[in-house]
Amino acid sequence: MADIDPQISVAAAQDATARRAKRKRAFLVFGCVLAAVAVGAGLYAWIEGGRYVDTDNAYVAAEVAQVTPLVAGPVRRVAVNDTEVVHKGDVLVELDQTDAKIALAAAEADYADALRKVRQTIATGHALAAQVGERDADIARMTAQVQVATADLQRAQVDLRRRQSLVADGAVSGEELTTARNAFAQAQGQLAAARASLAQAQAARGTANGQENANAALIEGTVPETNPQVLAAKARLDKARVDLGRTIIRAPVSGVITQRNVQVGQSVAVGAVLMTVVPIGQAHVDANFKESQLTHVRPGQSVELVSDLYGDDIVYHGRVEGFSGGTGSALAVIPAQNATGNWIKVVQRLPVRISLDPHELGAHPLRIGLSMTATIDTRAHQPGRGAN
Repeated sequence: MADIDPQISVAAAQDATARRAKRKRAFLVFGCVLAAVAVGAGLYAWIEGGRYVDTDNAYVAAEVAQVTPLVAGPVRRVAVNDTEVVHKGDVLVELDQTDAKIALAAAEADYADALRKVRQTIATGHALAAQVGERDADIARMTAQVQVATADLQRAQVDLRRRQSLVADGAVSGEELTTARNAFAQAQGQLAAARASLAQAQAARGTANGQENANAALIEGTVPETNPQVLAAKARLDKARVDLGRTIIRAPVSGVITQRNVQVGQSVAVGAVLMTVVPIGQAHVDANFKESQLTHVRPGQSVELVSDLYGDDIVYHGRVEGFSGGTGSALAVIPAQNATGNWIKVVQRLPVRISLDPHELGAHPLRIGLSMTATIDTRAHQPGRGAN
């Protein structure tokens, strides 16, 4: 075997030493990087820990508007179908107007008749006032007749007394005395008749006054247009006009038609649900967060949402509007009962209402019931950040 060159042995040893030093430096750099990442991750978790809470248990919702008729009648025309987009005020359904038009004509006739009767009552008041004046004139005439009859009676009484005093002297015949007595009796009768006529005239005036007062009570302080009877007829007329207008059923809000269940010729009743309008431009999200996630969640915080419909490329921005008054299980039709049997604690979820940006909704419409992923930024309400 040939001897190994000492120079080659030294070079190999130096090369091995260099490789070991290089590996040591690589491990040292890797350790430093790993330590820096760990420190950075720990620092981020310490600063941002608990800032974001998210859930994929979130769904699109909206305050849907049910279309119901306010008057009954047969359906003449249905102007929309399911999935159609409508605007507020668009015609949805038309009911037959025959009965409503007849009712309107009858109400118009009743209103005109009420006006006529009130005007007649006013005219009757003027006539009754004239009758009261006539009764006053009758009373004045009867009063004068009573005075004349009283004077005639006094004259007849004086004449009778004079003749009675002359009978003993024979200056007055029996016939003259009888005539005087008859004249006195006649004067008494005329006075009694005059007084009876006066009493009758006074009673007639009282009756006329009562009729005038009763008639005045019907129209006091009003003109024909403000009379209660006319106002009641006017109210019935206005209702008939409103009912005629209600035979045209319009969209209460802008949105999409769904659950249409009305057909032409169908007779609908007041309050029957004909269809539903979903206002997709006013949609919001009900996100069900775990109770342990809501420690720092407050109304007004910003939220980022992603819909399964559009994927991660479309991000919606919203804000926390408020919290439900109870958990989903507590508000269920049949709430869970944990008073008996084995009990296992289950983390509850509380619905959180989140509003959406209407401009983003207009660009990428959503439908109620679609799944969403919601992430709330709670930074503004972290302890020590100065927010409540």
